[in-house]
Amino acid sequence: MATKGQLHPRNQHIEGYDFARLVAQVPELAAFTTPNPSGQTTIDFKDAVAVRMLNRALLKTHYNVDFWDIPANYLCPPIPGRVDYIHYLADLLASSNNQEIPRGPNIKALDIGTGASAVYPLTGQSEYGWHFTGTDIDAGALKSAQQICQLNNLKITLRKQGKPANIFRGVIEPNDAFHISMCNPPFHASLEQATKGTQRKWANLGKGTSKKRNFGGQNAELWCPGGEIKFIARMVEQSREFAGQCLWFTSLVSKKDNLQPLDRILAKAKVADFKVVEMAQGQKTSRFIAWTYIKKSQRSLYFNGPHK
Repeated sequence: MATKGQLHPRNQHIEGYDFARLVAQVPELAAFTTPNPSGQTTIDFKDAVAVRMLNRALLKTHYNVDFWDIPANYLCPPIPGRVDYIHYLADLLASSNNQEIPRGPNIKALDIGTGASAVYPLTGQSEYGWHFTGTDIDAGALKSAQQICQLNNLKITLRKQGKPANIFRGVIEPNDAFHISMCNPPFHASLEQATKGTQRKWANLGKGTSKKRNFGGQNAELWCPGGEIKFIARMVEQSREFAGQCLWFTSLVSKKDNLQPLDRILAKAKVADFKVVEMAQGQKTSRFIAWTYIKKSQRSLYFNGPHK
């Protein structure tokens, strides 16, 4: 477990950004660097182009991704926090595998809402060698993810979710067996709420009010009817149909207050086990929930049995 305010111990970004190393890998980043009040190199995180260039440098320097770009207006994810989720998922899988982190392409991960950036498959494959299947309802996002995979010669399976009301239905095929599923769900309940959240973020960054989003984001990435709880409730409901095809189902939960209702929803689903894993990132604490229908005595079979 990370100490308060710190990234996961295995996170490559735990000491912050090494701009000299990043600029050496992606010289274009130099144009966006600036000294902060204490004289350290940084970038203007209010500048979407600068954030995208930083991500490109991070992915190339730390995760061997030679090409990375996303279309304008798609969500540009903060890499260190996203990678933390991957590392804690590795710990979760280790807890079902005699405390050994499972590595290699026999470990199957399902990324719900992979987005234009494909950030989880890119970093997860680099760190642990897992095989990822990414799904999304947005054709533009999948086209971008496909281009990233092709130009980096990466084997990542991409599937379009044809029905927005579905999460697992239609993308988990009869012969699939996953060790882990992951999701960063849309957390706002409406476009109006998403817009207010964006304005708060701009104010926190000292930019005043703006309709722009510094990290971008399509509507489907940011909000859905009923917000986060409704989305995860639907995920839990549909997960029951695939109880034997995925060892651990997981989802990020943006608001701590949402844990109590989700606890009740999972209790009704009669899961075999349920965990809340907290992750610290600077001043912010994030978390994900994990649930499984597989009894503890059976979980190791996913690593050395017929699912391998």
